[in-house]
Amino acid sequence: MSSEISSAIEFRNVTMAYEDRVILDDVSFAVNPGETKIVMGGSGTGKSTILKLALGLIRPSSGRIIIDGEDVTDHSEAELIEARQKIGMVFQEGALFDSLTVYENVGYRLFEKGLPESEIEAMVQRLLRFVNLEPAMYMMPSELSGGMRRRVGIARALAGNPKIVLFDEPTAGLDPITARAILELAIKLRDLEGVSSIFVTHRIGDVKLLSSNFATISESGDIEIRQENGNFCLVNTQFLMLRDGKIIFSGADEELWQSTDPYLQEFFRE
Repeated sequence: MSSEISSAIEFRNVTMAYEDRVILDDVSFAVNPGETKIVMGGSGTGKSTILKLALGLIRPSSGRIIIDGEDVTDHSEAELIEARQKIGMVFQEGALFDSLTVYENVGYRLFEKGLPESEIEAMVQRLLRFVNLEPAMYMMPSELSGGMRRRVGIARALAGNPKIVLFDEPTAGLDPITARAILELAIKLRDLEGVSSIFVTHRIGDVKLLSSNFATISESGDIEIRQENGNFCLVNTQFLMLRDGKIIFSGADEELWQSTDPYLQEFFRE
């Protein structure tokens, strides 16, 4: 089977440079269906650039980018708009439209598609239920806390059932309890919905929780978040560490914690 079919996202020898400044230097990786790729690194290492490239907001200086088996590197803007329908984007601050209600924000992409109002309402209700915010359906963004805005942002990213979701530091600036709620939503998407994702973060707590917890359905039908406690490896969670535009680590969490690389050890020292 070819890699175009098996990968949700693939970067092949991607370099991104602005004049003489190299942001990404010959970067190659793949995100498998249902897999979360956690991308880490200090500021300015190219984490957000990876998300912009995957969305087609910028084009690589060289290399190829494949989304759901489709090489989008040379796509026109019209073709990119079509390809982006497969992708949901969760921004750092939620990035909601302040003049629209929660309902209108979440359903924005669906309204653009011209779907019947009854269908949109049912889908928005389901998405808000998923992020535990159904009572906030007709509230304005100004009435929401920071954590609620992030959860609305996740619901909006899921409108249209995208196969891929990109997270740009969604827990930044949040208190630990609210951050955990956001991370548990990402875990539910990974384990229960089979969504493929790139999760950009610099927070060690995010990394540890995403790599040690999984979502399951209990016998009573409730969703439970459980800790794997070292009993098995979460094969659907992999890591990339960037430094100076290059990948210096790619692999599972066991390898990550056991690495003797001085940069990695310093990064994870709390």
